[in-house]
Amino acid sequence: MRLGSVVASSRALDVNNRRGMPCPRGEGPILEVMTHFDAVVLGSGPGGYVAALKAAQKGMRTAIVEQQWWGGVDAAVGAVPLASLLRSADIADAFVHHKDEFGIAGEVHLDFAAAIKRSREAAEQVTKSVALLLRKNKVTQYFGAGTFRDAKTLSVSQHNGITETLTFDHCVLATGGSPKMLPWVNKGSRVMTSREIMSCESLPSSIAVCGAGPVGVEFAWLFAAYGAEVTLVEYADRILPAEDPEVSSEVTKAFKGLGVRIMPGFDVKGVVENADRAAVYVAPRLGGQEVRLEAETVLLTVGCVPNTSGYGLETTGVALSSDGSVEVGENMATSVEGIWAVGDVTGGRMMTAQSASAQALIAVASMVGESAPLFDAKLMPHVIHCQPQVASFGLTGGKAQALGHQVKVSKFPFTANSAAAGLGYTNGFVKIVADTRHNEIIGAHMVGPGVAELLPELVLAAQWDLTTDEIALTIHAHPTLSEAVREAAEGVGGRMTNF
Repeated sequence: MRLGSVVASSRALDVNNRRGMPCPRGEGPILEVMTHFDAVVLGSGPGGYVAALKAAQKGMRTAIVEQQWWGGVDAAVGAVPLASLLRSADIADAFVHHKDEFGIAGEVHLDFAAAIKRSREAAEQVTKSVALLLRKNKVTQYFGAGTFRDAKTLSVSQHNGITETLTFDHCVLATGGSPKMLPWVNKGSRVMTSREIMSCESLPSSIAVCGAGPVGVEFAWLFAAYGAEVTLVEYADRILPAEDPEVSSEVTKAFKGLGVRIMPGFDVKGVVENADRAAVYVAPRLGGQEVRLEAETVLLTVGCVPNTSGYGLETTGVALSSDGSVEVGENMATSVEGIWAVGDVTGGRMMTAQSASAQALIAVASMVGESAPLFDAKLMPHVIHCQPQVASFGLTGGKAQALGHQVKVSKFPFTANSAAAGLGYTNGFVKIVADTRHNEIIGAHMVGPGVAELLPELVLAAQWDLTTDEIALTIHAHPTLSEAVREAAEGVGGRMTNF
């Protein structure tokens, strides 16, 4: 291995100790340092930092390059701070919309700025934790922009002015994705994506959310819970179009109860920003008269695009798909030997933190010659943290039948669950899709209180070929929401106990 050979500099310094720090007074920057690693990871989001940790734990000399936030977008301006805001919104919802039910009396003042501050503190805590975890696992950290020179060389321009050249045996691309923009819409002070709105310290009195996928629905619920006037626009014929239709229907009903205006089947034609308002022009997808919407803030949540430009990938020969994502095989290998890709940069529907981390485990196992379970999209859990919560994996009943499965679908409502009654949130259900040959689970679709925490039991059962009969025979504590899972499993094999 070549370790720390200094290029174009007569000063030999301990660059590992000085990495990320300003140059001492009176000294110019080191022009370039060349170091060789077994593995270099580009990007420190859920896919990148997991890949770096696992590579180091397997004895590989590992480096990670991050340009902006340790932990990536997920930790800094994504799921982590949003989870904090949604927790605050859950409490706000009880005070704003359920005061009488919970015995809350008197005037209530909600401080949205305080909720934002709390979310920033959560983000800062996680970003620091990721950086610390990498250090403890002896992963060399580079804070700066990485650019490929060729398929075995990465140049890193660090924020401290030091440029280092890293050579490697393996490289993991984990550069993530960015919010998709509509080409006829420009961002501004009132037109934002999910990145910008995370720093919006004042609660907008009204907001138009364009795109009713998971991110759009979470933000729509967040602002509605705080009492804002929310309009949710979706191109498809229902919100959450990738979810089970009954799940979409349940969320639609709950949102309408909060006063959210839902406009499925509408296409966004343009946005005009004024001094104090923004106008959104939408038209029915199947034809009809254009509608003008007004709101203080417009949020675009129309998808995510892979981050592949600006990294010099063209010098490596790595093949890209038509949508700009990196093409990978089942083991996360790209078209170039020694270069792997994980997470949002690989595109597809599975642009989530959990899928990125799962892909990272596969990539590292593959690069060291170990066997690893291949990435099975059918087993990937999805969670949407609105109220009611949404959690799902696998096939819906309709899709399973279309693929030739003989299925039985069992649905247990939370109206018949004791814990849900105590919580005061009884809308929703647990639905299990099972193959009738052995009652093996091929899908689960849940909407209701706390369903995100119920999902892993069913994913585990599906992964290891457990049947609904075995779940039905498993004792679940009472009173808990998890009893709804057992009841739904009972329903596949016969009669439910409590419904």
